[in-house]
Amino acid sequence: MLIIVQPDLGSVVVMSIVAFILMVAAGVRFSFLFSTVLMMIPFLYMAIFKVGYRKKRIMAFLDPWNDPLDTGFQTIQSLLAFGRGGVLGLGLGEGKQKLFYLPEPHTDFVFSVIGEELGFIGISAVLSLFLILIWRGIRVSLRSPDLYGTYLSLGITLTIGIQAVINMGMAAGLLPTKGLPLPFISVGGSSLLISMVSIGVLLNISEHSA
Repeated sequence: MLIIVQPDLGSVVVMSIVAFILMVAAGVRFSFLFSTVLMMIPFLYMAIFKVGYRKKRIMAFLDPWNDPLDTGFQTIQSLLAFGRGGVLGLGLGEGKQKLFYLPEPHTDFVFSVIGEELGFIGISAVLSLFLILIWRGIRVSLRSPDLYGTYLSLGITLTIGIQAVINMGMAAGLLPTKGLPLPFISVGGSSLLISMVSIGVLLNISEHSA
């Protein structure tokens, strides 16, 4: 409830997706899941289309070139960063988009900076590392000796994975812009601290699963 009041719709979306997948994994009845989704639809509609700046973000996501100097500016500059990077990138620290054009290059759009400076190879490496982390997290969950460890490790893995997918999808123009950091990479003490503690818990569960 406190997250909704802030307001922080991005975190609410992440937590809702994680909770839904955990309920599916726990074997919750389909009728309950379906009714839960139906109940959330009016809330999502009100949270998005009844709030001015969120509605503008959705419109900018659908057609960023309709307003390239305002609502579509972030998405366009992010895509330009990827385009400038090409396959090999411009070199570490040589990116120009982060200096004058790309908003929040150290947090929300750090993936775009990686794309410009390290190119397709760099973003492929980042994607591969997150995929390995997700795979290992799911493996720990499946091997956990008790249900508590299973759902806890799955929840941690999903939280990190979904947050990474949303951040990278936003930078690539595949999702509406939202202020979610890229785990372990974006600048931010609290996000990094929580991610590291989560990995510590995951390692502890893995230790007891051996």
